[in-house]
Amino acid sequence: MPATLNHITPQTALGANLVPGGATFKVWAPNATAVHVRGSFNGFTIRDDALLVGAGGGYWHGYIANVTDFDTYKYWITGPAGPGLKRDPYARELREPNWDCVVRATSFPWHETGFRTPAFHNLVIYQLHVGAFYTPRPGHTGCFLDVADKITELAGLGVTAIQLMPIQEFPGDFSLGYNGTDYFSPEMAYGVDDADLAPYLARANQLLAARNLAPYTLVDLKGEMNQLKALIDLCHVHGLAVVLDLVFNHAGGSFGEQSIWFFDRQLGAEVPIWFNSLYFSDRSWAGGVVFNFKSDPVRAYLIDNTRFFLDEYRVDGFRFDEVSVIDRESYGRGWDFCQAMTGTLRFHRPGKLLHAEYWNVNPTVVKDVADGGAGFDTTMTDGPRIAVRNVLQAASVPGDHSVPMGALLSQLGLDYLRARWRGVNSLENHDLVLRPKSEDDHDRMERIARVADSNDSHSWWGRSRSRVANGLLLTMPGIPMLFMGQEFLEDKQWSDDVPGHPELLLYWAGLAAADPTMRNFRNFIRELIQLRWRQAALRGEGFSPIHAHDQNRVLAFQRWVPGVGEDIVVVASFANRTWFGYQLGFPRGGRWLEVFNSEAYETYAPQGNGGEVQANGGPMHGLSASAFLTIPANSLLVFRAG
Repeated sequence: MPATLNHITPQTALGANLVPGGATFKVWAPNATAVHVRGSFNGFTIRDDALLVGAGGGYWHGYIANVTDFDTYKYWITGPAGPGLKRDPYARELREPNWDCVVRATSFPWHETGFRTPAFHNLVIYQLHVGAFYTPRPGHTGCFLDVADKITELAGLGVTAIQLMPIQEFPGDFSLGYNGTDYFSPEMAYGVDDADLAPYLARANQLLAARNLAPYTLVDLKGEMNQLKALIDLCHVHGLAVVLDLVFNHAGGSFGEQSIWFFDRQLGAEVPIWFNSLYFSDRSWAGGVVFNFKSDPVRAYLIDNTRFFLDEYRVDGFRFDEVSVIDRESYGRGWDFCQAMTGTLRFHRPGKLLHAEYWNVNPTVVKDVADGGAGFDTTMTDGPRIAVRNVLQAASVPGDHSVPMGALLSQLGLDYLRARWRGVNSLENHDLVLRPKSEDDHDRMERIARVADSNDSHSWWGRSRSRVANGLLLTMPGIPMLFMGQEFLEDKQWSDDVPGHPELLLYWAGLAAADPTMRNFRNFIRELIQLRWRQAALRGEGFSPIHAHDQNRVLAFQRWVPGVGEDIVVVASFANRTWFGYQLGFPRGGRWLEVFNSEAYETYAPQGNGGEVQANGGPMHGLSASAFLTIPANSLLVFRAG
């Protein structure tokens, strides 16, 4: 007789879920004629008591006794193309070498510290790739617990959220992560084997002991699922939010026979007859296949994936990859899918970040659903990044020619968004500064430090121009995002292929080198982030351009908190000379404190304004007062009303 329906209810979740005495199994396979569960609990044989029962709507379910935590299994699905093994699309974990699905208990010893996802306008995001961020084990990619080793470094930097590049299971041991195949399973290569856990456990418990919190046990960290949970838990303990990068516009690039590709063994896998593939349409993108957004169960699968990470992993939000592809390649159903997803998540877990990548930038993606928008909170920008890089490129050419400061200033306000904080700004990201993978890969760029001085990124020219560029990122409206290594003047492109390109790993050792350049630059980033916290105007909505002069290479803008004030004036120069007595308009007369000067991060005594200026000059630049400033070459100055 088939599996029993003990513990089965209309609310039984998809996948394998432990219940008293065993586990329930539920799967969507509408073209199947039979679904068995083959696992370590029944010798991976085909047994009648592990035959799931049809539940209607293409779903199959059943209860199997004596299933326990860490048992392994796969589905044996009989379909039009015959029988075969398939991995559970909802598997919480996979195990090598056969990619068996692992039954996992959902419990984890979370530390309840009262952490809450930061208000979005307070975010400073740090994007990293788990495999390439920090790699202390020779010959291995980095893992979740390697990232944990750098938590105090990131918390000390002042960022408020880390954004992990996609961590769902992908083929092979290294990848950017945008070719996922198993959406509920963390990448196996990012886990540490049981035999290697002891030193990681000791270091994780040191982080907990420093906060007087209970330690983990070895069992708590077994399996990549719990190791990802530990990373998120430790981040929260140290005040860091965690944002996951989800790729819903396409999947795969290569699919094994046991994957979700033609999941219920329907005909057409070898041709292929695309829509027969169940989860996918006949559209492709980036070497993978676009999901079938016309299918209600496929839409539910993707929305379930988001709720799963919010509930089981306690993540603080998501960056959704290429929402523009979902919109464009979905036979007209991508936009309403996004509306359904954002509406569901906002109701399910209010206050979690829903961040969209959409090219070209589409302001409607952050409008409310009621106004026809897609309902995301934030969207990536490209105008400021392009404008900063254009200025840097022009300034790096020897001479005193003009550079496009006016064009740069015009991009800083993000006026096209319904609120300025809804723009996520970056100068570097995983796509932009990736080492090209082929001769046809022409869209990559150099790191900011290398653009600033192509001959010597650590020269005074390289580091001073890099300070101004990053200073603009951290003082303009919107949410700033740093890419791993940007904070310490990393000048190399990066690669996800850690074994193949060890020369491209982040130069962490540079922070301990005799030359203080990288330490000083990290201090500059850290203290400028601290300034954002001290000066609410730098996180506020108020923005107004004051001045831009292409020939002088100077720009200035005003920041404030609407209805409150707390005015700030930011002055940036890419000039090769110091300007003395440079007259600029100020919002009001009187004393203005010089609260930040990027020159302070050089070993020599910085030029500046002695800590303050008096705005006792007449009206200028449309403002009621003006002041005469000393503006050092390649510098960023910040003034606060005294």
